[in-house]
Amino acid sequence: MKILVTGGAGFIGSNFIHYITKQHADWKVINLDKLTYAGNLENLKGFKESPSYRFIKGDITDRVQVDSLLRDGVDIVINFAAESHVDRSIQDSSPFIDTNIKGTQVLLEGIRKNQVKKYVQVSTDEVYGSLEIGKSAENASLLPNSPYAASKTSADLLCRAYWKTYGLPVMITRCSNNYGPFQFPEKLIPLVITNALEGKDIPVYGDGMNVREWIYVEDHCRALECVILKGSPGEIYNVGSNIEKTNLDIVRFILKELDKSESLIKYVTDRPGHDRRYALDASKIERELGWKAAISFKEGMKKTVQWYIDNKDWWQRIKSGEYTGYYDRMYVGR
Repeated sequence: MKILVTGGAGFIGSNFIHYITKQHADWKVINLDKLTYAGNLENLKGFKESPSYRFIKGDITDRVQVDSLLRDGVDIVINFAAESHVDRSIQDSSPFIDTNIKGTQVLLEGIRKNQVKKYVQVSTDEVYGSLEIGKSAENASLLPNSPYAASKTSADLLCRAYWKTYGLPVMITRCSNNYGPFQFPEKLIPLVITNALEGKDIPVYGDGMNVREWIYVEDHCRALECVILKGSPGEIYNVGSNIEKTNLDIVRFILKELDKSESLIKYVTDRPGHDRRYALDASKIERELGWKAAISFKEGMKKTVQWYIDNKDWWQRIKSGEYTGYYDRMYVGR
């Protein structure tokens, strides 16, 4: 089996490569990544010499490169490649339109021309918009509230259209907030951990009561494996944990875990259009494919905090600009 992983040097993509190569030693992995600010080959140290792994620096919007890779006999494509930070999309949505929409269209066209068995579009719960109560099922209305969420919604609709029009073997997954090793430290959890370790202020948007559903990244990777092996073309699968926490809950848990004072918390002006709450109904993937989140919030958070303690060199190089050469103002939340 040969699998093309796009965006495999990023947070979830690199965790997926670590996971899938352990579970399927006979699979060959091609990692196509543009290596933007959040792409980091240090996430994949040890794979360079593996005969079953190949890294290619490239862009999913490059039609010639994508076609060339797919003509080489790829069985599965899983698309993690995306601009994903809401605050950046508010500042400038152009890269989100290019990568998240155009890039998805280029991949779909490449798959249409070649004999790819399955395509998995890795999407987000943000396409459903904010909820006061209840949970979003796969057939809920799509009501994105940020340029990022709108770009991911557009990509999802393209995937559905290519399945309906051309019969492409497309599956869409929509996951809640991930956390775990290798997450770029502009996101809530790694930002709080690293700032706390450095004794720096921890900015919290608004009143800190925005609610997200949190899932440990390895549970997400297991769900994606399950979709690849058991999922049906044309289907959408929500991937959630039923673990809902406010931003303030997260911050306080980390500060307690690190024995740091809550005086580090600094409330800042809320961002425009900040969704109050997301929550997913993940009963479909549990019922049809037999997947369920297995890692508790306490276990996952303790593992994550310890990873950032043990890997200070990794995040300090990023925050100093030594690795990527680009590290600007940090924001809290997604």
